[in-house]
Amino acid sequence: MKFAHLADTHLGYRQYGLFEREKDFYEVFDKVIDKIIEEKVDFVIHSGDLFETARPSPMALLTFQKGLLKLKGAGIPMYAIAGNHDVVMRKGSIPPHVIFKKLGLKVISTINPTYLHGDIFIAGLPYYPASHGKALKSKLAELSKKASSHDKSILVLHQGIDKYFSMNYELEIGEIPDNFDYYALGHIHKYVNDAYGKGRLVYPGSGEIWKTSELPDYKKNGKGFVVVDFDGSKPVVKRVTVDVPREFMEKTIDYNDLESGIASIKEVIKGFDKKPILKITIREVESDTSRVYDIIKEELGDLALMIRPTFVMAGEELELIEVESKKLGPEQLLESQLEGYGNSEVTTLAIDLYHLLSKEKLEESQELINQYFDDHYVNEAEDSEFKTEELQIEEPPKKKEDVQVTFSREVEE
Repeated sequence: MKFAHLADTHLGYRQYGLFEREKDFYEVFDKVIDKIIEEKVDFVIHSGDLFETARPSPMALLTFQKGLLKLKGAGIPMYAIAGNHDVVMRKGSIPPHVIFKKLGLKVISTINPTYLHGDIFIAGLPYYPASHGKALKSKLAELSKKASSHDKSILVLHQGIDKYFSMNYELEIGEIPDNFDYYALGHIHKYVNDAYGKGRLVYPGSGEIWKTSELPDYKKNGKGFVVVDFDGSKPVVKRVTVDVPREFMEKTIDYNDLESGIASIKEVIKGFDKKPILKITIREVESDTSRVYDIIKEELGDLALMIRPTFVMAGEELELIEVESKKLGPEQLLESQLEGYGNSEVTTLAIDLYHLLSKEKLEESQELINQYFDDHYVNEAEDSEFKTEELQIEEPPKKKEDVQVTFSREVEE
């Protein structure tokens, strides 16, 4: 008996407001489904953030439907939970997953948190924000009690854990039941494979590069999913990687070597199948940064999908290292000024807008703003309806709100 475990596919994510990046996420998902079928697994677990938003585009829905039908044709069922991107926390809301129940998708929810696949007990819960930690811990205790009567058990969650997720975590490691054989986690985009209790705790990571801060882990562990062999006394986890469609390239160039540095980048990227995302740091800049940016844009603009430059002025690099608040360059200035708000999503939005507007991509900028608004805000008239699915059964919160639950995105901390 073996199964595939994936998470954080974020179908429909239009990174930097670019449709090309949205298509990249679809392409990776297609590759993952094909590789899962090649592995001849018995079933699949998806640990949340299947979609980028609780209101996915028709293309995102169709991409998932295509993959689900491929799995169904191969006789491989899928079990899935909703992540923080998949749900809107208000009364009567349901994740988009339910659309596919008649196609065979087995949705793990607060109403139906357990399944049996042969003799394997599969239990799980959708994403719970930290404000509902008490309800989450209570539900975990119930699932742990049920798991104790089964020889093989899997716990499926989409939560940040303090040991692996230093910002905005919802659970401490000791609050997780220790009697499951496998912990199928989602939410953190880097690859984690750790011993816990009597089994393994695994975050398979995101399928694509959702944020540039994921690059160090991507270079070390790649992107993909895991295959878990459940035949022995302990689960055996195998990492399966897939090639991402587009390269993310980081390069540091001294201003005095700007010409040769740009030439070396050209030499590397000219053989790429798709235009890469370039993150370029120019050190010891002695002139107007706008002039340097114009040179980069003129030389590399047609060869790259997006260029994200960082400028370090001459003689000020030591100060940049010693005093974090005095970073120079537009991108660093935005990060520094917005850091006090403690919201990485707002910072990412500001930086992405800066790069789009600097290239006069007004339509893409407006689309990015609209997407952010749709993902994070709902009609104020619905404010009085805030409840989670769980809170419709138990006591309602004292103060009712209505928010799009996509506020915990820092994946590298």
